[in-house]
Amino acid sequence: MPTNPPIIIKDQKHGLPMSKGLLAQSFTATGLSPSRAYLAAQRIQDELRGAGRFEVTLAELQEEAARVLREDAGDPVAIRYQRLNEISVRNRPLIVLVGGTTGVGKSTIATEVAHRLGITRIVSTDSIREVMRGIFSRELMPAIYESSFNAWRGLRVPAPQGASPVIVGFREQASVVATGVKSLIERAVVEGVSMVLEGIHVAPGYIDPSQFTDASVVQLLIGVTDEEAHRSHFYIREVQTEGTRPFERYRANFDNIRLLGHYVEDLAREHGVPVVYSHQLDRTVAEVLELVVDAVIREDEEQTRGPGHPAGGEDAR
Repeated sequence: MPTNPPIIIKDQKHGLPMSKGLLAQSFTATGLSPSRAYLAAQRIQDELRGAGRFEVTLAELQEEAARVLREDAGDPVAIRYQRLNEISVRNRPLIVLVGGTTGVGKSTIATEVAHRLGITRIVSTDSIREVMRGIFSRELMPAIYESSFNAWRGLRVPAPQGASPVIVGFREQASVVATGVKSLIERAVVEGVSMVLEGIHVAPGYIDPSQFTDASVVQLLIGVTDEEAHRSHFYIREVQTEGTRPFERYRANFDNIRLLGHYVEDLAREHGVPVVYSHQLDRTVAEVLELVVDAVIREDEEQTRGPGHPAGGEDAR
């Protein structure tokens, strides 16, 4: 027998070997840092080999993983891992909508969340807007030819007296892009594919998650309370994109960007959509993941109980 024989998951097709990397990735979805996740996966592998267990079922592996996480990271992490496992075996696709104004870190957060949930399809509403530009001319649909914070430049008629042109322009653009967003979600539902969709155009009120009855659609918003921290994101973005997204352009429109941020946050409060305020990336990602998991578990519990059955039983108040 080799010195380090593989551990086989015997109830998988053809008996696939356990992947320490994939196991560690599943741990990061709980909010555990990559380094701690890797150490936990390494411990599980070492303990299984030490016990001579070179064949395990997936359920046995997950049980061992929950035990190690409980010992190394505490009950909350272990419970979160178990709940994520419950989500992974569902037949319904999961659609996560990540909104927020320009420069709050939506793309980075969406990418991390998708990776930790094992979702490979990530779409930006800016990409949808680009596709729509190829279909509709500027004369026909001028609002989509401007950035969200400058959409007022594409207004066909002046904004009503007393109304903010920035908000009116954004509303027109968001309502148009929302049509493409809905079509994309409907396609993902038909294909049974999970997806993370991010962008300012998935603003609360423009997309109704409840209309997609064959999928779990979880909507949330990313915000940044500190103006200077928000402003610094644009400088970092300029460096990371080697000047293709210049800091000066966003600095000149920063007031409009902040105004849209307050507007979509107001919409979130109005429609009961959670707002996650971004500070440190890992902590923000962990909070988003917890919101997603809680929403999906709650939905499953409601479907199990059926209509007319409160969470706490007949006597629940």
